[in-house]
Amino acid sequence: MTVRVAKVAIVGCGAMGSVYAALMASAGHAVHAVTLWADHAAAMRERGLRVEGASGDRTVRLASAGTTTEGIGPCDLVIVATKAFDVAAAARSCGPLIGPGTVVQTIQNGLGSPEIAAEAIDPDRIAVGVVGGFGASMRGPGHAHHNGLEMIRFGAFAGLPRAALEASAAVWESSGFTVSLFTDIGRMVWEKLIMNVTFSGTTTLTGLTIGEVMADPEAWRVARACAEEAVAVAAAMGVRLDVGDPIEHIRRLGGKIPGARPSMLLDHRAGRPGEIEAINGAIPRLGRRCGVPTPVNDTVVALVKAREAAFPVRADPRACPA
Repeated sequence: MTVRVAKVAIVGCGAMGSVYAALMASAGHAVHAVTLWADHAAAMRERGLRVEGASGDRTVRLASAGTTTEGIGPCDLVIVATKAFDVAAAARSCGPLIGPGTVVQTIQNGLGSPEIAAEAIDPDRIAVGVVGGFGASMRGPGHAHHNGLEMIRFGAFAGLPRAALEASAAVWESSGFTVSLFTDIGRMVWEKLIMNVTFSGTTTLTGLTIGEVMADPEAWRVARACAEEAVAVAAAMGVRLDVGDPIEHIRRLGGKIPGARPSMLLDHRAGRPGEIEAINGAIPRLGRRCGVPTPVNDTVVALVKAREAAFPVRADPRACPA
């Protein structure tokens, strides 16, 4: 299938967004990167964007790179790739990027981001995105690395027409990504969430990689308990997980990126607040609603938040790699 050149804006072009940007630009799409990290934007303008890892080693020139959405204009596809706590501000900034046929994809860890985006963006334009198995990190301004390209899924949030959903997915497919489209977005999101819940908090607290957590009996005991609580909450909510044995599924995916450090761990090591509330914190919140005890996730959240409380205060803690 021939895909026309698309105009794409990536709002929140950190580690994951940089991978998207580089592969889409390599495929010939006009990619505009927006990041709060000024040094990253400057490096992309001056030297291009370098991404290395599972997709090879490439340096690409983008259509533009900056710290705001000003001057970009309406796009075919807008990808909101910020951290969960930045979605509200990012969604509000997307107004100038949205034209009559624009599709907006929200791609965040955890729960709740599409609902937040829909407060500023027409819900019928929004596609919910889930990605996993990237193991992406920033090596420096203008330079990202990733360990894989395992999972890319999209589904309509509200009334996005199927044809528009498919057209937005085609941009990704033309750029070398394998995409699956879902009608059951609850299942889609939770199948990724259980992976995040397993490893995000535990790697942050231990400093271990995903593979090291699975290999360490004590760390894995905590990680597995986090996952089991999430699976129990999903079942109580009527969410169908089509992954076979969920623990085996998690170990299988984790085994593909054993050297990866989740973004929450990378944020923690850099002294930045992470997405603990949107990931592990979602399990106790929902567990209380449906009567499912979640003592391990409760404890992991409390410990991560206690450590984050000791971080030095920054003028803008978001203005750095995401």
